Amino acid sequence: MSVPALRELRRVLPNANVTLVSQPGTADIFLDADFIDEVLVCDRSGLASKWNQIREWQQRKFDLAILFQNAFEAAAIAFLARVPIRIGYGTERRSALLTHSARVPAWKNERHESFYYLNIVAELDRLIRGTSSVESVAPDFTLGVSESRKRNALQTLHEHGTRIGKPLVLLCPGSINSRAKRWPADRYAALADRFIESGANVALIGSPPELDVSRQVCERAVNQPIMLTGETTVADATAIISIADVLITNDTGPAHIGAALNTPTLVVFGPTNPLTTYPLSRNAEIIRHPPECAPCMLRDCPIDHRCMTAITVEEVFGRACAMMSRRLKVELQTA
Repeated sequence: MSVPALRELRRVLPNANVTLVSQPGTADIFLDADFIDEVLVCDRSGLASKWNQIREWQQRKFDLAILFQNAFEAAAIAFLARVPIRIGYGTERRSALLTHSARVPAWKNERHESFYYLNIVAELDRLIRGTSSVESVAPDFTLGVSESRKRNALQTLHEHGTRIGKPLVLLCPGSINSRAKRWPADRYAALADRFIESGANVALIGSPPELDVSRQVCERAVNQPIMLTGETTVADATAIISIADVLITNDTGPAHIGAALNTPTLVVFGPTNPLTTYPLSRNAEIIRHPPECAPCMLRDCPIDHRCMTAITVEEVFGRACAMMSRRLKVELQTA
């Protein structure tokens, strides 16, 4: 969600040295990003790590901190590191820690979340120039993956048994922060069977905490998909997504990675609000049959999970196949 804002930051400050501070794992997404100069990996799991980060910031003598995070902690670190200019939203009673505290926009829950971060860069632009054109810019999510990383991804897939020349279908059946966002494991299993029986390679991706749900998919599937869940770094998974023919996922991180990489991406939506978190890409689509109770934003469904069970395997399979066909047609036309 922050990629469009980071791209605009590069435009607003073309000669600046831009350091992105990111948590382990997430930092890997930006390995080949052309709009930042470096990534500073921070682990805030303990008090000692926070003080280490403050000292690191002090040594680097940053001139400006743009805080996309809403957390008090982020503003406190910038304040204690004595960064001269600190811009962010005045959330969690942290306004006193900021030199420029922005108000949370009234449209926050009515526009795509990327605009929430773009608005911070617009505040900076106004400070510098007195006006800003950032709000009129269409969000640019695009990320790149180097050819060497793509070759390594292919090698990883071959080592796990993918068949050369067959389409690659990626399934992401998990979600870390919400069980309600998960399309049922038996549906993913049936979907994997449909694709495997049609001749495609099917692989499951996800982080280690999502391993249980991927195992449930394998247990319910007649034909075994390739298990990559918990076996790849974020950087590896990103490279694999970049070479996939289609990615089918719940409303979770890989959905946005797929969209940013322009991989055909189909996202199953249930309890969450697609208005603010839909994947922005010409090759990304959502599939959703909302009942009256959606979007509820709950982490666990208190009733029968009807927002997800209304979505059928046949429907997802058909949509995904259509997306793959369109992608192939475009590639043939441009070849």
